[in-house]
Amino acid sequence: MIRNVLALTQRELQATFFSPVAYIVAAVFLVATGYLFMDGTLVPGGEASVRAMLQSMAWMMVFAVPLLTMRALSEEYATGTIESLMTAPVTDVEVVLGKFFGVLVFYVALLAATLVHVVLLFRYSAADFNVLAWGYLGMLLLGGLYVAVGLFASAMTRYQLLAALVGAGVLGAFTLLVDALAATQGGAWRNIFGYINILYRFEDFAKGMLDTRALVFFLSGTAFFLFLTVKVVESRRWR
Repeated sequence: MIRNVLALTQRELQATFFSPVAYIVAAVFLVATGYLFMDGTLVPGGEASVRAMLQSMAWMMVFAVPLLTMRALSEEYATGTIESLMTAPVTDVEVVLGKFFGVLVFYVALLAATLVHVVLLFRYSAADFNVLAWGYLGMLLLGGLYVAVGLFASAMTRYQLLAALVGAGVLGAFTLLVDALAATQGGAWRNIFGYINILYRFEDFAKGMLDTRALVFFLSGTAFFLFLTVKVVESRRWR
């Protein structure tokens, strides 16, 4: 199983690096993070913390990750190559995991590119290492959940743009919508909406704290959407 997943991961990673959309997303993301860092963090008298930049990155990824995942399974359906995958000696779980890790590696590469800002921050200020370490761990967990949601959306349709819209819509519902609902509700509903708010769960990591509830939330959410993706792929096998 590990050998098959690694082979599928390499295949997906190569396809992602050959995708012009991935480079456009990467360019816009890196330019935006660079601007936010120079304008909001690396300023005289400002707070020596990457917290604000990480929170802005988490917001941007709501729209960036669905663009990275939209072609993962949709393109296989549109071109008919999904048939060769379905008849190859690999399971649906291996196919989904290969797609997942392939996009996640590209996402990690984007995060690694932002470390140049961290180097500058430590060079010119006394930054807090705990905020940096836990913040980037939170971004990794956040990315895993976002990629899983994006894969689920990509498995639902053969149209890439529709997959991107569905993925961004689902992530928007678990960020913007639940945040608005939590602000208008009280009691138990406010707590429920607050708990399932992805960005609210991420805030503890951005502050340099490890919350086990947030850790469970991200890991279980990622596993749940990967499970749904496998079920969608399985259903298409019998059509």
